[in-house]
Amino acid sequence: MKKVLVLLVGLVTLVSIESKGQVVPLNTEGQDPKYVETIKGRAQKIVDGLNLADAQKAESVRNIIANRYFLLNDIHNKYDKTHQDARDAELYKHHFELASALSLYLTNEQIDAVKDGMTYGRLKRDYRATLEMIPSLTEEEKTQVLIWLQEAREYAMDAADSKGKHFWFDKYRGRTNNWLSSRGYDLKKERDNWMKRIEEAKKK
Repeated sequence: MKKVLVLLVGLVTLVSIESKGQVVPLNTEGQDPKYVETIKGRAQKIVDGLNLADAQKAESVRNIIANRYFLLNDIHNKYDKTHQDARDAELYKHHFELASALSLYLTNEQIDAVKDGMTYGRLKRDYRATLEMIPSLTEEEKTQVLIWLQEAREYAMDAADSKGKHFWFDKYRGRTNNWLSSRGYDLKKERDNWMKRIEEAKKK
């Protein structure tokens, strides 16, 4: 009975802490201080783009993002090139934790903005470029292009560095281009015409 009471008190305490809006702590144990400051700055830049009015919420979101970077760094440093399967398994194990933690503070649109911030905005940039290059895309084709870019972003979020993040978008761009070619689009012609439209727009 005493154990049950202790557990109940503990649960009440946790609920009480959450209701007071306590800031999510930074998990900096074992991290190099200079690296911590770099990551805090990187995470803060993403948070600044969200324009959150609540200072405590903004700090919690920043710390959640920073903690994600710390976790990814630990996982990638833990495995060498001969243990990529084990690394990928651990990355997948933790993959959905970021969105879950952010959902307590952000809307789905804001979570997408965080994901874009962590992947250099490649999704929006690549999607816009594809639509501008091939304005005749059908709605079905636009949807498929977006789906693949979203998938690329999920992989890119777990990459070790910027090179790895860009790799995933480049890989899915290749898949998209092959698919569009199979549907009859002449990508070289589409790209050349796009460049001409850009040059003509500059002259106006």
